Amino acid sequence: MRVLVTGGAGFIGSNVVDALVARGDDVHVLDDLSKGSRENLHPDATLHVADVRSPDDVFDAVRPELVAHLAAQADVRVSVERPDFDADVNVLGTLRALEAARRHDARVVFASTGGAIYGECDGPAPETSERRPLAPYGTSKLCGEEYLATWNRLHGTSHVSLRFGNVYGPRQVPHGEAGVVAIFMGRLRDGETATIYGDGRQTRDYVYVGDVVRAVVAAAGHDGGGVFNVGTGRETSVLELYDAVVAATGIEREASFAEPRLGELQRSVLDVARAERELGWRPETSLAEGLARTWSWLEGGEG
Repeated sequence: MRVLVTGGAGFIGSNVVDALVARGDDVHVLDDLSKGSRENLHPDATLHVADVRSPDDVFDAVRPELVAHLAAQADVRVSVERPDFDADVNVLGTLRALEAARRHDARVVFASTGGAIYGECDGPAPETSERRPLAPYGTSKLCGEEYLATWNRLHGTSHVSLRFGNVYGPRQVPHGEAGVVAIFMGRLRDGETATIYGDGRQTRDYVYVGDVVRAVVAAAGHDGGGVFNVGTGRETSVLELYDAVVAATGIEREASFAEPRLGELQRSVLDVARAERELGWRPETSLAEGLARTWSWLEGGEG
């Protein structure tokens, strides 16, 4: 297939690109390189440097059959400080990519978010859970999902939204909008002290990027459209995660504690039964195994 991956030079996107190239697809990448890196790109993928908010020229040149839409403003703190910018990228950027895909009859797989959409969880949240975003980032991603669902009803398309848990793994650099795994490992690697915000008992659903990639590929072959959680169904506290990171790195260093951050969830975990049932997908990588792979990559001098 001719596939266009928006945000394909970034952490998750470049891993998706690798998998699509490996299965023989003609893979193109739309990325403005504001966060992504040319070094992440597979040599057999074609890079188009462009802004997702102005995607038409790239779409018209590629004429994709499948679009993996991963380009986003993904920093929750930025969304709070600049909600207009967050909406510009995540809402208008998604809408323009969706319309460009429609002109070429391309299916879209959209990278959404689980924790930022569901808000506080009292257990593994299924896709039918109440949606209670605590930050503009979650709201903008939910808006993107609703546009996909509307296009499915209006135009008879079969676009898919995937609500990711807390994704970690190789190519997630330990700065900027990086997740806590990369930040903890980066601090330990560089001889610095990691910071835990709040009491560390807040939980997340940490899912390895390789499992996320398999979910994107599975969704690309799903004819029915819809929304699917992509996580592990298991919650891990920040304290437990730090202990696991210490074990993976072999570096013993006490973390420091700071005041909790505004709007931070206390509990977030996803029910992944629908993805297993309808996509034939399930997470395969344990936290210990995923952390070991991530540390091996990071220790090699990356990031």
